Amino acid sequence: MEELVTVVMQNGFSVAVAAYLLVRMESRLEELSKAIRDLHGAILATHPAGPGQP
Repeated sequence: MEELVTVVMQNGFSVAVAAYLLVRMESRLEELSKAIRDLHGAILATHPAGPGQP
C-alpha cells in the first residue's frame, strides 16, 4: 500500500499536468476545426466551381 502511495505522489503531478494540457488542447482543436470549416465555406462561396476549376 505504501508503494502505491509513493508511486501516486511521484507521478501524480505529471498525470495532472498531462490531463490539464489534454483538456486545453481539445478545446483549441475544436476551435481550429470550426475555423477550418468556416474557411472552407468562405472559399466555396467565393469559388463554387471547386478547386482547379475556372
